[in-house]
Amino acid sequence: MKVLGIVAEYNPFHNGHLYHLEESKKKSGCTHTVAIMSGSFLQRGEPALVDKWTRAHAAVKNGIDLVVELPYAYSCQSAEIFAYGAIRTLDETKSVDYIAFGSEAGDMSKLSAAAKILADEPEAFKANLKK
Repeated sequence: MKVLGIVAEYNPFHNGHLYHLEESKKKSGCTHTVAIMSGSFLQRGEPALVDKWTRAHAAVKNGIDLVVELPYAYSCQSAEIFAYGAIRTLDETKSVDYIAFGSEAGDMSKLSAAAKILADEPEAFKANLKK
């Protein structure tokens, strides 16, 4: 059994979310999915358009096996804290093998290159940041 973790708000769940879920499961080969989902308040403190119970039900109905609510202390924060809390929550389940995310960039090579720089900042990069 391989488990896929997804961070989502599903406000509301739509066909783009379904496509993301299906493609992520296909590409990862995972058999089960866990979604970390915002509750009543979303990133930056915005109230959800659809209540968390309806959004969780839609997620399960469309193929998510388990929905875990992202704690409010993370869900209403900036992107960096939101992401930290979501990944930490997924990690604490001790069951996730892969993490999937959506991007409008459409080019994983550029995202991978940026992640590599941020994970292991070259000295020239650090120097330019200080300027």
